[in-house]
Amino acid sequence: MQFAHFDAGRFLADYWQKKPLLIRNPWRSWANPVEPDELAGLSCEEDVESRLIVQARGGWKVEHGPIPESRFGKLGRNPWTLLVQAVDIHAPDVAALIAPFRFIPDWRIDDVMVSYATDGGGVGPHFDQYDVFLIQGLGRRRWQVGAMCDAATPLLPHDDLRLLADFDVAEEWVLEPGDILYIPPRMAHNGVAIGDDCMTYSIGFRAPSRSDLIENWCGDLLGRLQDDDRYEDPEPAPQDNPGEISAPAIAKLHAMIMETMGDRAAFARWFGQHNSAPKYPEVDFRPEQPVTGRDVQAFIADAVPLTRNPASRFSFIRQDADSLLLFVDGQCFELAGEAAALAERLCAGGRIEMDQALGRSAAAMELIVALFNQGSVAFETGD
Repeated sequence: MQFAHFDAGRFLADYWQKKPLLIRNPWRSWANPVEPDELAGLSCEEDVESRLIVQARGGWKVEHGPIPESRFGKLGRNPWTLLVQAVDIHAPDVAALIAPFRFIPDWRIDDVMVSYATDGGGVGPHFDQYDVFLIQGLGRRRWQVGAMCDAATPLLPHDDLRLLADFDVAEEWVLEPGDILYIPPRMAHNGVAIGDDCMTYSIGFRAPSRSDLIENWCGDLLGRLQDDDRYEDPEPAPQDNPGEISAPAIAKLHAMIMETMGDRAAFARWFGQHNSAPKYPEVDFRPEQPVTGRDVQAFIADAVPLTRNPASRFSFIRQDADSLLLFVDGQCFELAGEAAALAERLCAGGRIEMDQALGRSAAAMELIVALFNQGSVAFETGD
């Protein structure tokens, strides 16, 4: 799917992380990518994250998946909402929704959550810590937005939902199929289904917190440090007061920390692997039959296109004009020459027409074999 009209440059300058924007059906041709029954089927599966939210007596009750199939026949007349996370992993047509939004770098894109709601269904007034594009798939939904929130914003007591204690509506719109509403981080918002068969596709973006970065980066460092890497002072000067921690000692202790944590190259490599790691590592996309370099050469000779797994995360960090670090599903590949050029093409698009010259590049062959065997790419054989 692609937009017929949308000014990405103006959006980034005037709206991104600043204010909401209603985009009336910008698609060349809008078609709802997944049916309600398919979404319900996904929510019944063990390896799919889902929630069922039922409104009753003025409150919201949350049930976590997998949802028993029989549950849907017992929901009654109370408004309810089904939320299924990362549907793009399981449905290629949903993954295709991400393509028009790739004016935002891929490393920032999280997943596509899909919701189905009956008349009056919703999850209540709340705010998120990340940017989100809300695409109306089927039916109609009224969206309301309010003020910006922060850690001090009062919330209602609830174990599963971050419901706002107070919500003052500043603007509201009714979205029809194909319409999109952009909501910046921390902005209060509330969506309510108008009629049954209301489906919304939420494209969310990653926004690593400082605490998450520090915790995970330090955890990685700790796993690689040696116990005998310790403070030393072979020529200490006499101190007037033995109770003082001297400025030179503090400086040396601080330097021990900063020399390790301040290694920018090591941090970049760690972040690329951390950020590209699969969101659901328990989902195994590895092929039943691994390929060899000879198999890959045969595919290339037959001009079989190479495609990315929509569930895989690809990104790279350039080292110099001819080399880069490629990160795919938590793995790091140091590449140069033809292999680096191939990596850039893989990161730029989801389908590659293979160049016969690649079959003569050992490094490119090695990369394709590794990516195929870890389930990140496949050859489009039509089987």
